[in-house]
Amino acid sequence: MIQQHFFRVCFTLCLLAQLQTHAQSLAVVNIKELRCEARQSPVGIDVPHPVFSWQLESIGRDVQQTHYRLLVATSEALLAGTPDLWDSGKIPSAQSSFIPYVGKPLQSAASCYWKVEVWTNKGGPATAAGVFTTGIMQAQEWNKAQWIAYENLPDSSKIYPGVHGNGNKLGSKGLQRSVVPYLRKSFLVQKQVQQALVFVSGLGQYELYLNGNKIGNDFLTPGWTNYNKVCLYNSFDVTQQLKPEENVIGAIVGNGFFNVNRERYRKLVIAQGYPMLRAKLVIRYTDGTSTEIVTDNSWKTAPSPITFTSIYGGESYDATLEQQGWCRPGFKDAAWKAALPVQSPGGEMRAQREYPLQVMDSFTVQGTYTPQPGRYVVDFGQNASGIIRIKVKGKKGAVVRITPAELLDDEHLPYQKASGSPYYFSYTLKGEGTEEWTPRFSYYGLRYAMVEGAEPAATYKDGDSAQLQDITFLHTRNSAPTVGSFSCSDTLFNRIFALINWGIKSNLASVATDCPHREKLGWLEQTYLLRNCVGYNYDVLNLFNKTVNDMMEAQLPDGLVPDIAPEYVEFDGGFRDSPEWGSASIQIPWFLYTWYGDRQVLERAYDMMQRYIAYLGSRAQDHILDYGLGDWYDMGPKHPGIAQLTPLALTATAIYYQDADAMAKIATALGKRADVSRYRSLADSIRKAFNKKFFNPATGTYSTGSQTAYAMPLYTGLVEGRYRQKVFSNLQDSIRKGNYALTAGDIGYHYLVSVLSNGGASQLLYDMNKRDDVPGYAFQLKHGATALTESWPALRYVSNNHMMLGHLMEWFYNGLAGIRQAPDSKGFTLLKIAPIPVTGMDWVKAGFETLHGPVQVAWHKEGKKFALEVTIPANTQARIIMPGSKKPELIGSGTYSFTTQL
Repeated sequence: MIQQHFFRVCFTLCLLAQLQTHAQSLAVVNIKELRCEARQSPVGIDVPHPVFSWQLESIGRDVQQTHYRLLVATSEALLAGTPDLWDSGKIPSAQSSFIPYVGKPLQSAASCYWKVEVWTNKGGPATAAGVFTTGIMQAQEWNKAQWIAYENLPDSSKIYPGVHGNGNKLGSKGLQRSVVPYLRKSFLVQKQVQQALVFVSGLGQYELYLNGNKIGNDFLTPGWTNYNKVCLYNSFDVTQQLKPEENVIGAIVGNGFFNVNRERYRKLVIAQGYPMLRAKLVIRYTDGTSTEIVTDNSWKTAPSPITFTSIYGGESYDATLEQQGWCRPGFKDAAWKAALPVQSPGGEMRAQREYPLQVMDSFTVQGTYTPQPGRYVVDFGQNASGIIRIKVKGKKGAVVRITPAELLDDEHLPYQKASGSPYYFSYTLKGEGTEEWTPRFSYYGLRYAMVEGAEPAATYKDGDSAQLQDITFLHTRNSAPTVGSFSCSDTLFNRIFALINWGIKSNLASVATDCPHREKLGWLEQTYLLRNCVGYNYDVLNLFNKTVNDMMEAQLPDGLVPDIAPEYVEFDGGFRDSPEWGSASIQIPWFLYTWYGDRQVLERAYDMMQRYIAYLGSRAQDHILDYGLGDWYDMGPKHPGIAQLTPLALTATAIYYQDADAMAKIATALGKRADVSRYRSLADSIRKAFNKKFFNPATGTYSTGSQTAYAMPLYTGLVEGRYRQKVFSNLQDSIRKGNYALTAGDIGYHYLVSVLSNGGASQLLYDMNKRDDVPGYAFQLKHGATALTESWPALRYVSNNHMMLGHLMEWFYNGLAGIRQAPDSKGFTLLKIAPIPVTGMDWVKAGFETLHGPVQVAWHKEGKKFALEVTIPANTQARIIMPGSKKPELIGSGTYSFTTQL
């Protein structure tokens, strides 16, 4: 009886297991994350062959796409029958990203509906639909829309390129404040609207309004560029905002990088023009007719209440100058003057692809100081990029001044010596109840803010000019979606993760800035040295594509790519021409191809890359480059700056080799066989010259034996195979002999982290970064930093919010969690999951959203037992390598558990 029962139970369990397996094999496959040009339902696509992508989702294991079909039509109804724009047919392919549209020519300002059908090894088809809206497809379609302004800057007063520093040698140039104008246009809508789209650019930045409401929630748009090459425009669907009869479209336009005058703090002085606007509103009616509202001299203009704004100096607002209802129907604008058509800055109009800046977080007051009478200092607890929002109540004409700062001095007053001084916001009250104000066209890096001219509610007395009712810190950054997360059992390393992450977040703007206050410039070395650190955390496909465009537009006729892009000012020496910076022009396109699978960027940027490596060759002597900034901010005996521990020639020549090696791979990807041979030959010649100059085979030592001198040759492949273990051992020994102190700088630390992680020395990395008694991440945290600082010892006289030393971030994901891409993969279609446990951590959890979907890794240790759980997205595979094993196990999509003994 018992035996029969036992067999019945076994049979039932087997049957359930078979049914579960069968259910998984027939699991429903859903399509999600439909994107056109890497955006969901984008408005403003102005390329003739936009690319499509999607993700597959299923609870089943080993789901692989086998075929797809794309349909594009001018209406949703046509997708159900015969699409009138494109039908790809059923294509046998696993590709689910960067699939180009090859249908009929796309028309401007039109919504296009698309559908994808997908077949997998589990059946199909699964279907999903999306929409995208085109921008202005032909340059001549902008012709009727003029650039308009309140005033014109004469050619004799223009300053371009910008002048570094205060500009006090410019005579009378750059002294005058520009008027920050209101611009408005009233128009009638007398038919039923089918769709209304507006395309707008304001230089330097603008805010757009329709019938009294701000359009969108973007900050500092459009993205900043080299305006004589490209002017970006933004696109909005405003169908729902239009009303019958009178409507009013309006804008406020600020300076941005288009005009920086000689007032308050400025990193540079530049004047390409006064604030100007260009816009085109396309209205289509249900009867088949259409109309366009464009910027011209029929628009009216007047000064706005923004009396001063500078990307570097702050902003002032006088509420007594407000004109209520200025952008609403019924407003009387008879006293306003006609807008002035002005000369174009010269750049072609191009739709903005990268995510705009937005308010992404907010901080309330965590502490207060009253260092002097009339000065109230608040601490928000976090150093970040952003602006201040205040609510005040008081007398008309009272002025409230807010001075932001990263740090406080010994008297608890704002310390701006390292971040640009003077920088402040000021608000003049209109005296009508509670007033709320937020700056529009400037931002800063801050943790603290000093308020003058208003007393907080707790100490306010009758007779005081103003009462501060609330003050809030709004964190602004590029709104690229967060795609990664990391946590572990060691709280110190969780804090290090947050420290670096705030340095990254605060410096993702329209460019990857070096700091959110003093410079705000697009220094290029950090883009590719931190590419994985940023890529694991944020979707930077579009932002880094803009970086490529910025570099292409900044490249000089001789092939030089300057250290900053856009190049608003020409710096001297290595600050304009350093190989470790300009090499972003080769390394970033290669990153976009390998990380995301974007082949188009290689084709678009190939000429730039060829010209840049040829430029490096023109400066080399016997294949050795010996100039630039080198391992910037390494830890030497002197104050940080140009490399101290490693010869300039070593870092410059090592990156020259890395560029040549990348060019051979790029040429291979593009099928350019002659170039493959040429660049491989160049790389081989550089390698031989490098080793002849810097390597001692007898001792296995490179040059000075610094961390950078060892790490760069190891990472780039300059070290011959027979010497690799000896050189790697020497590197590790040198770190131990140096008492585990960090010495590599901005350039070298990236290579050091990667070499130690790739070489199985994660424990050494852990031990180095655990120390808080020598300069490094833990040292910065110990001394109160809340964002990554510019220098390892968190010096007060340099920036305290930088991203350039954040290289350890990459190790959290690809070292500790082991989330990597297999060497023979592009776009993470084949993953390598090889976690590396270290003594001191009991568990790690990390996740990362690839273009195919989320990868999740979690492991924990219990004694000698190591347990791993992995989730792999559909339409991908992964090689799992457990600690202590060299043999990978290939798995398909799904969730899996593994255990081993350490």
